[in-house]
Amino acid sequence: MENSSPMKGKSGAMQILAKETAIYGLSSIIGKFLNWLLVPLYTYVLAQQADYGIVTNLYAWTALLLVILTYGMETGFFRFANDAETNPTTVYRTAMASVGTTSLLFALLCWIFRGTIAALLGYADHQEFVGLLAIVVAMDAFACIPFSFLRYQKKAIRFAVLKLLFVILNIALNIFFLVLCPRWQGSVLIDSWYDPGYGVGYVFVANILATGIQTLCLLPEVLAGGRTEHNFSWDLLKRMLRYSLPLLVLGVCGIMNQTLDRILFPFLYPGDDAQAQLGIYGACFKVAMVMMMFTQAFRYAYEPFVFAKQKEKDALGAYADAMKYYVYFSYLIMLGMVVYLDLLKYLIAPSYWDGLRVVPVVLWTYIFQGIYFNLSFWYKLTDKTQWGAWFSFLGMLITLGLQVVLVPKYGYMASAASSLVCYFVIMILSYVVGRRYLAIPYDMKRIAAATAVCLLVLAVYYALGGMNTWLRMAAGTGLIMVYTGAVWMMNRSVISSRGR
Repeated sequence: MENSSPMKGKSGAMQILAKETAIYGLSSIIGKFLNWLLVPLYTYVLAQQADYGIVTNLYAWTALLLVILTYGMETGFFRFANDAETNPTTVYRTAMASVGTTSLLFALLCWIFRGTIAALLGYADHQEFVGLLAIVVAMDAFACIPFSFLRYQKKAIRFAVLKLLFVILNIALNIFFLVLCPRWQGSVLIDSWYDPGYGVGYVFVANILATGIQTLCLLPEVLAGGRTEHNFSWDLLKRMLRYSLPLLVLGVCGIMNQTLDRILFPFLYPGDDAQAQLGIYGACFKVAMVMMMFTQAFRYAYEPFVFAKQKEKDALGAYADAMKYYVYFSYLIMLGMVVYLDLLKYLIAPSYWDGLRVVPVVLWTYIFQGIYFNLSFWYKLTDKTQWGAWFSFLGMLITLGLQVVLVPKYGYMASAASSLVCYFVIMILSYVVGRRYLAIPYDMKRIAAATAVCLLVLAVYYALGGMNTWLRMAAGTGLIMVYTGAVWMMNRSVISSRGR
């Protein structure tokens, strides 16, 4: 009985993680999928590819700014909320006050200097784009703390509902501004305010309206615990900042590894069609978002799970299992995306199809990124977050260097390849260094075997390139079944022992 109890505990932990991943995953997948449907809307409705290039470029900037404005306080919140020496409500109120203050200052400064900022970014004729997105980023940064509080309280359903509310509102407003209003022109109600020439600007108008409504819906969480003795603490804030600020460096470098390609592309690509090329790259990049949906859903559930689990005896085994199953499922998703890409390409307009060759590269990048996220907990659990900053900084240098050298010659393929190389290198380094500080018993034999099978399946599928499209997809489906069967066989003994 004593020998079986750790196995049962680990199995139970995996079931809890799977349940929460399913809830977060359902909302994330549905939300991302619905948001994904904006890609065909934009590619088919916006006047030109350069318009989608503007969307791609500015949203890359907002992703970077969001990381800066939260400065690691999400992870800091989980770290100190699970500390027996601190009150969770005090941690929450302190984090929210800090992030709320800095977000408000950011929004005010960007609004005052929006003309100068817009000129520097190449959008001097549309400085309102900068003003609108600055307010959106500020609200999103502030909302990160209440959303973290919901995760901490295990209120996954409310978290999911509020996330989906934003997505539904954003989609509805985009359809209203970009599809319905042009058709309803001639109506006094529409013509009195609608400008058909504003085009892509309505994408940002829809965003600020949807974000504002979502923020209002978070008021119950914002006010939670406000009338207790457990409020803001300067001493706690100092401790949280000491822990979180290294994560800011990590986060900034990390998000730059993800977005630097779309931020720098207009400045590096020599052609006059830089924005159009960026639009093609951005649209095809979105096709690969299924992998990002899975990684994000896993992250939402896994981060609080790790910190809550760290004091239990079977924690390291649970972390190892989580890594293994993440790898298995990410490979399965990647194979499905590659095999059915001939169907998925219809999500975007045919004028964008030339960029589909980046999809497999982006998928592998997302896989390496997810594995790196799993590995990153060794330095978060041991409070050695400076290592994460060093890894991310190195990755940023790799990304930046490769893009500066290769993008002028090879265009967006170099942008995709630079991110792939970056995450592969820091993934390997994190694993090697992490073994010295926290020896998590990763099942490298099974992970390596699954990787070999996945690569073999891909090689066979690409060898069928000259085959009829439908026959090739049918053969690809069979190959996916081969991979699934091989993984099941590898783990049959483990599954059987747990069943007993």
